[in-house]
Amino acid sequence: MMPTVAELPDDVDALKAMVLATVEQRAAMEAENGRIVSEIAALKQINTTSDARIAELTAIVRTFERMLYGTRSERLRGERLDDEQIDFVFDEIETGMAAINAELDTATKDKPKRTPRPRKDFAPHLERIERVIEPEVPPGCEDLEKVLIGEDVSRRLDVIRAKFRLIVTRRPKYAYRGGDGVIQAPAPPHLIESGIPTEALLAQIAVSKYADGLPLYRQEAIYARDKIELSRSLMAQWMGKVGFELQPLADYVLERIKQGERVFADETTLPTLAPGSGKTQKAWLWAYARDDRPFGGAGPPMVAYRFEDSRSGDCVARHMAGFTGILQVDGYAAYTQLAKARANSNEVMALAGCWAHLRRRFYELHISGSSQIATQTIKIMAELWKVEEEVRGCDPAVRVAARQDRSVAIVAGLFQLWEIELPRVSGKSKLAEAIRYARSRRQVLERFLIDGRVEIDSNIVERAIRPQTITRKNALFAGSCGGGRTWATIATLLQTAKMNDVDPLAWLTQTLERVANRWPISNIDQLMPWNYKP
Repeated sequence: MMPTVAELPDDVDALKAMVLATVEQRAAMEAENGRIVSEIAALKQINTTSDARIAELTAIVRTFERMLYGTRSERLRGERLDDEQIDFVFDEIETGMAAINAELDTATKDKPKRTPRPRKDFAPHLERIERVIEPEVPPGCEDLEKVLIGEDVSRRLDVIRAKFRLIVTRRPKYAYRGGDGVIQAPAPPHLIESGIPTEALLAQIAVSKYADGLPLYRQEAIYARDKIELSRSLMAQWMGKVGFELQPLADYVLERIKQGERVFADETTLPTLAPGSGKTQKAWLWAYARDDRPFGGAGPPMVAYRFEDSRSGDCVARHMAGFTGILQVDGYAAYTQLAKARANSNEVMALAGCWAHLRRRFYELHISGSSQIATQTIKIMAELWKVEEEVRGCDPAVRVAARQDRSVAIVAGLFQLWEIELPRVSGKSKLAEAIRYARSRRQVLERFLIDGRVEIDSNIVERAIRPQTITRKNALFAGSCGGGRTWATIATLLQTAKMNDVDPLAWLTQTLERVANRWPISNIDQLMPWNYKP
C-alpha cells in the first residue's frame, strides 16, 4: 500500500532509503512476474506436446483394445498380431504415458494430491520388514505424555538380488580309544557327483534356459557380475546330466498323454548344429498335449515334446504308438497318413481337424482386401467361436447339443458358400486353394459337431509350443542332437508344471533332490508336477 504525502519522512536519507526499497521491491516483482510468465509458457509448450503424444498413444491403445476385446467384426480389421507382440506394444505405450506424466508432474507445482487407489494385498509368503518413522518432539512437549491416536501405513515392494552362496559340508572322522576302525557319516548324494552345483543351482539354470528363454551364454554373463565363473560349456554338461536323469519322467508324461481320450499334436522347427560343418540343419520339435478341462475332464493338463531330425510320418507313428483315441491336428499330411495306416490295421484312431488353421488361410486374403468371399467366410466363422466360448468346460453331451443346435447350420452354410464360389474363381488363386483345403478335410473338420470331447481348434497345443519358439529365437539353435533331446526332455516337465500352475523352479529343485536320493521308479507318479506339494 502506497504511503500518503503526510506519511513521507522529512529526512532526506530516510526518503532515499524508502525510494531504493521501493525500486528493489518493484524489480523483484518484475523478476517474479517474468519467471511466472516463463513457467506458464513452458507449461503451455509441455501441455501442447504432451496432449499430442497422449492423443497418439491413446489412439493406439484403443485400436489394440478393439483387436483384443472388441466385437468380432472390429477384430477383423488390421493386422494379425500374436500375444507377445500385443503385450510388447502395450508395455511400450504404458512406458510412454508414464514418461509424459512424470514430465508434467515435475513441471507443475502445487499439484493436487492423488486420491489413493485400491491395491491388492501382496502374497502372504513375502517377508515383511517393518520400520517405524517417529516424528521429532515439538518444542515445549518434551515432558508431556505422547498418545498414539492413529498412523499412516504404506507398503512398497522391495527386492534383494539373487545371490550365490557356498554350502560347506564337513564330515568328521572319529576313532574310539579301545575300539577298531574309523567312523564317518556317508556323503550326501548329489546329482552331479563330486561336482560343485547343488540341485537348486541346476534347477535355476534349467528353468532360466528352458522355461524363461535365457540361453547359457547370457546366464554366463549374468553370473559373472557376481564374480562367479560358470562357463557355458560347463553348464551345458550339467544340463545334459539333468536331461538324462529326467528322461524317465518325460517318457511317463507322454505315456499319460496317450491314455487320454483326445490328444493334440503339432510340430515346429528347431535348428540344430550339423556335426563338423559349423552350419545348422533343420530339425523338429514335436509336441503332444492333453487337456481334458474344456470338456469337463478332471485329468491334469500336460505336454510332451520329442526331438527329431525329420518331419516324416514315421516320427508321429513312433510317438503315438499304442494311442487309441482322437488325435486333433492341423492339415499336415503325416497325420492323415497315420490315420489311414491305423485304419488298414484295424487300430482305432480318429482325426479331428483345426478350424483355426483353416481360418488363417481365409484371413490372409481378408486383410489384404483381395476377396469379399474370404471376408464373408471370416465373419461367419466368428459365430462358431461364440458357441465354443459358451460351452467351454461343459460335459461332452452339453457341448454336442449346443453345436447341433447352432454350429451345424453355420458349418453347412460355409461349405455351401464355398461350393457355389469355387467354380467362379481361378483355380490357381489363393481363394480356390483355401476352399479346396477345406473341402478335402471336411470330415475331420466336422468331427467337433458330433463329439463333445473335440475342440474347434488345436490352440491348446499351439500355446504349449509357443514358449519353445521363444526359447529357440533367443538361443538361435540347439548345439547338437543330444542337446535337442535334452531340450525336449526338460521343456516337457517345466511346461507341464506351468500348465498346472506349479512354480517350475520349486518343483524341479525338489525333484532333482529326490532323484539324487534314488527315488523309487515305482513311485514316479508322485514326481509329476500335478502332484507337487511344497
